[in-house]
Amino acid sequence: MNRLLFGISGLPISSGLKNINYATGIEYVKSIGLDAMELLFVRNVNVTDKNKDIILKAKLENDFYLSAHGSHYINLNSDEDEKQEQSLERIIKATDGLAKIKGKSLIFHPGFYLKDTKQEAYDTIKENLRKLPSREIDYRLETTGKSTQFGTLEELVSLCKEVKSCKLCIDFSHIHARGNGSLKNYDDFAQILQYVLEELGRTALDDLHIHMGGVNYNEKGEKNHLPLLESDFNYVGCLKALKDFKVKGCVILEGPLVEKDALLLKNTYKVL
Repeated sequence: MNRLLFGISGLPISSGLKNINYATGIEYVKSIGLDAMELLFVRNVNVTDKNKDIILKAKLENDFYLSAHGSHYINLNSDEDEKQEQSLERIIKATDGLAKIKGKSLIFHPGFYLKDTKQEAYDTIKENLRKLPSREIDYRLETTGKSTQFGTLEELVSLCKEVKSCKLCIDFSHIHARGNGSLKNYDDFAQILQYVLEELGRTALDDLHIHMGGVNYNEKGEKNHLPLLESDFNYVGCLKALKDFKVKGCVILEGPLVEKDALLLKNTYKVL
């Protein structure tokens, strides 16, 4: 990828369109100056043989970037083997749906620690990730927002080094929430990008998938999304670090205002 794209999670909320769907949503989002959309497969894979053609047509005509967020019911460290297998099936089914519309990345949370040690959870998740078939779609491991969830930056970077089919999704808001407000200034964001550069190389920063947005949290981590301007998330510091490190890829805004806050991010980035 030769630049940093900006887009939204799910469908836009302010289009005024009746019966909006992915195809009309893509057209609207492009018309207001955004570049990408992350489809929500969190409950089911909602790209089917019935709607795939109109979605693909809209994507191609608008030169648009599509990714998808995988199921919320993925736990590759479940204490039941059957649930681990079901999690793998959900990931594969999601990539099948994304492939129908020539999407780029499937983002998902790998699992939970449960009663295991962090190393035991890491080993089980790694073993399961290695079972995923090779696809043109990237498997993107997303940093998580609660201490009960597997998915610190360090854990996921290590997995990306060991499992070649996996790439990173940095959710800066999740990292901020998991650390009970730990990302305060430019240097905090720069340190994350420097770590990724040192561990995964320049290629990781040249094709990075990113989530950010306002977030509400407590000492246990993430509670819910907030509008950017109603949160303490330092999006300006984050964007400046992305620009200084010449990061390329895609930034997806998560939060209740979706396209409004995504445009705030893109327009702020332009003037930094």
